[in-house]
Amino acid sequence: MAEDREVMREVWDGRLPVCFRLSVEEVNTVQQPDPFYLMVPRLTYFPLVTDKVQRHFSRHISEPDQGAEMWLDYDGQPIKWHYPVGLLFDLYGLGSQLPWNLTVHFKNFPEEELVHCPSRAAIESHFMATIKEADFLKHRGMVISAMQKKDHNQLWLGLQNDKFDQFWAINRKLMEHTNDELFKYIPYRLYQPDMPYIQRLVRPLSEKGENTTLLDLLHVSLPKFSKEDILDNVQIVAHGIKPPMDTPLQWMSEHLSYPDNFLHLCIHQT
Repeated sequence: MAEDREVMREVWDGRLPVCFRLSVEEVNTVQQPDPFYLMVPRLTYFPLVTDKVQRHFSRHISEPDQGAEMWLDYDGQPIKWHYPVGLLFDLYGLGSQLPWNLTVHFKNFPEEELVHCPSRAAIESHFMATIKEADFLKHRGMVISAMQKKDHNQLWLGLQNDKFDQFWAINRKLMEHTNDELFKYIPYRLYQPDMPYIQRLVRPLSEKGENTTLLDLLHVSLPKFSKEDILDNVQIVAHGIKPPMDTPLQWMSEHLSYPDNFLHLCIHQT
């Protein structure tokens, strides 16, 4: 890969200040509990960083609820634990004041909107399945299948423990070109609030051998819009920034992908 370590490090070090407040309806003590504040890595998943939040609020809820699964909402929108934190903020919280205010719940789990997270093993399973899907798109699955179990563990532990060098020592193999070829397809998902994400097969080079750009990807993903419409009406946000529409997809995939090796891109109308 054409490595730009500073970009990858900046992406890795991204943090969000988050304020967690227990739902007023679930407070079971005379006094409302204090909010709980955390600086949360953008690349992580909420269940990996909210153990302290759960302990903080558990003494303020009814005893039967203390063993219940905790879930979060933002402004009434249940938060999907299997989406990275940065993606969730770019999708729902962009433009809101910081810290990002989330409500903590232990009752009335929204079964139709969220999947359960029974353990950290479930997070790891989801994470590794997504990496395998990404590698299938990029390298026909040949890189991840050639790795040993200890390499898979190092990827997971690097993310879980927020260790850049530990993670990238293995992840760089997933970002390399095989036989000097670019990726077969670009792993990406395109998000809009309250809609299923969009995912298409997009190559990093056009049939003419030219770099495929972010604008090209949007034109394929949003066929009802012309490129002019997209330039006039659409902004894409990734990691809290708005990449230029002429950015090559291969570069974006190598440097702006989340640890699961997907580009998670949020659409915002201008």
